[in-house]
Amino acid sequence: MKIVGIENLSTAQIRDEVQRGGKFVYFQFCISVIIMTFRRPSEIHFVRSGESAVTKGLSYSLISFFVGWWGIPWGPIYTVGSLVSNFRGGKDVTEHVLANLQQHAV
Repeated sequence: MKIVGIENLSTAQIRDEVQRGGKFVYFQFCISVIIMTFRRPSEIHFVRSGESAVTKGLSYSLISFFVGWWGIPWGPIYTVGSLVSNFRGGKDVTEHVLANLQQHAV
């Protein structure tokens, strides 16, 4: 599992940061090609306390905004869903990641 933003952090440092409000999230993006629309998750990102998850997801929102609309009928639907999810800070998967880190630490 690739996680962006935890390079050079120990498991203890990650847990401390999560206790202070850090979280693990992924973002959605949508790409359309005429009649085909693809909605995909990004890699998981670690958002430290005090950082903006919306800012980290901005590139995925821009991809969806510019190339997500064009597929009929799912392009507009998936694009709006992706933008809403990203502007709410992405999908929080902190509990799953921490459980996975603990499992690998044992």
